[in-house]
Amino acid sequence: MSGKITLHYFNGRGKMESIRWLLTVAEVEFDEIYLTTREQYEQLLSDDDLLFQQVPLVEIDGMKLVQTKAIFNYIAEKYNLHGKDPKDRVMINMYSEGLMDLMEMIMILPFVSDTKPKLDNIQKKANERYLPVFEKALAGPVYLVGGKLSCADVLLMECTLMLEEKFTGILADFPNIKSFQGRMTRIPAISRFLQPGSKRKPQPDEIYSKTVLEVFKMTSLPLP
Repeated sequence: MSGKITLHYFNGRGKMESIRWLLTVAEVEFDEIYLTTREQYEQLLSDDDLLFQQVPLVEIDGMKLVQTKAIFNYIAEKYNLHGKDPKDRVMINMYSEGLMDLMEMIMILPFVSDTKPKLDNIQKKANERYLPVFEKALAGPVYLVGGKLSCADVLLMECTLMLEEKFTGILADFPNIKSFQGRMTRIPAISRFLQPGSKRKPQPDEIYSKTVLEVFKMTSLPLP
């Protein structure tokens, strides 16, 4: 299984979208197999492909990898997007995990009946806890760590676009982040990824959330 990378997930963003972003920036081709039925999920379980009975699942370099952060870090390391030394890598990981925490708050929205309290909480935390960190980090540097593009930059781009979908103008008080976005969009791979028809997924809809719940035989997802 050392050919093209294969992603196993739903036809939607969720926890796989950051992996799609990272592979795209690394300019690596990948295939996708979409989970649409309970039977597909049970087959993965039967084949012992899901170490902890969870997706995402990524087939790469003859391995079947699960756990989003492990997959993400492996790809970042493989394609030189994880810093030059341990000090760079720990900073990249801190930034990345903070961004993943924020994005996970957005990911659960399709499974919440009353989204307003969640949205209010996301907006407050974004403005007070998360965005100021990155605004300060980008006061001068082109990239977050070591003057070089890393997976943390890719996540920041993805996350800020997600925030702008929910909160128009949220970056008005964060000019360094806005400038960073502009620089990132000039990277050819990202520019292509942002165009219609790319492998970037749209905002989740009812079909996505319904499919997830049906595959997992749940009426709602457990929320953090």
